[in-house]
Amino acid sequence: MRLNISGSRRYEKVSYPVRYGLLSEIITSRHCFQFNLNGEIKFLQGSGHDWPHPSEWLKRSAGNHWIYYDTGGYNQIFDYLGEYYLPCFTYNTNSLWDADPFRESPVQEAQDAFQRLSHELKHHLKDGDWSEEEKTFLMKVASMDSRALKERAGQLVSILKGRVSVLPPDTRHVDYDCLPLIIADGCLYHCAFCRIQSDQDFRNRSWADIQDQLKQLRPFYGSDIRNYNSLFLGQHDALLCGRDRIVSTALQAYKILEMERSYLEGSHLFLFGSVDSFLRAEEGLFEELNKLPFRTWLNLGLESADQETLDLLGKPLRARKVEEAFRRLIAINRNYDRLEVTANFVIDLTLPSGHWEALERLIREGLPHYVDKGAIYLSPLSRNGSRELRQRFRELKMKSRLPLYLYLLQQL
Repeated sequence: MRLNISGSRRYEKVSYPVRYGLLSEIITSRHCFQFNLNGEIKFLQGSGHDWPHPSEWLKRSAGNHWIYYDTGGYNQIFDYLGEYYLPCFTYNTNSLWDADPFRESPVQEAQDAFQRLSHELKHHLKDGDWSEEEKTFLMKVASMDSRALKERAGQLVSILKGRVSVLPPDTRHVDYDCLPLIIADGCLYHCAFCRIQSDQDFRNRSWADIQDQLKQLRPFYGSDIRNYNSLFLGQHDALLCGRDRIVSTALQAYKILEMERSYLEGSHLFLFGSVDSFLRAEEGLFEELNKLPFRTWLNLGLESADQETLDLLGKPLRARKVEEAFRRLIAINRNYDRLEVTANFVIDLTLPSGHWEALERLIREGLPHYVDKGAIYLSPLSRNGSRELRQRFRELKMKSRLPLYLYLLQQL
């Protein structure tokens, strides 16, 4: 057992396991269990010869989802995702890979070992000669069994008055570890293709609702608040809330959630926007975002610059608006150093040829040379023809003058 381990203070792109933040761990002959400052399991890794790969591990999210980090043999994974590991989920997503490590016996055994850990610790607490610090830690871990963790995830949904069904792709820069705060519900378009859509029309949350979330989020995260330096303003079009609401909420959250006291370096803000909310936004909003004590990422759902494709997707937009939004994205990324606007486009083998032609035109002819700011994420609509789709992605990436990656839909 090791307490108060100081992990990395900076998120990095590396091809080996890195632990971020402050952790404690329990090591057995077969497994390494690592816990956050609340005694909740955060990472789980096998040490036996049958563990799939010595550099792969399990991570548990705040939403109580297990994620397996697969090296993919390091076979071009970074080119596809901008990360060295392929995240594998227990829920349905849009991945173009067939990896399902949760069916493998060593991974199931590791999860079973965690299920037993609480009972075993309660037994050892009675017999062991522990220091007060060790006893306090072990009691926390013993209380955070699978049932308690499930209840905690439900409590978070209650606080937010909603479930965070998808995180922006840019949250990969902080390993998807964000403090969530919902400032609006619903969306403008209700696109037919969208698998995370809400039937609810766009609606701002009241200031009282936002304050109530903040008031409850601070004690909910408790001691582990120090392991967070990033904020997600949800849900699917927070940009439409406007300058005053976004800026004031971000500053309130920065203070109440004690983000300046984070163990991790820097602070990050993430939010989604739509074509219309982006085009309507006054320049003053972007000026204010650039002044916040955050490095801000705004992710836009553009989907396609081809009118036939937009119609097939059931997205009530004109292609010229998408192109206008893309041009503004380029300008804003050029003008503001602490703000980055990224965009999502869909891909599928069944889409019209005009979609692929318009996409290639935007990401190549829209810029005179390569620019390393303003990533474009491509979201597969289906798993059909995964290999051919990955090949098309590689061809586009070679031509693109912007960073190009696949977007895997990941929940909180």
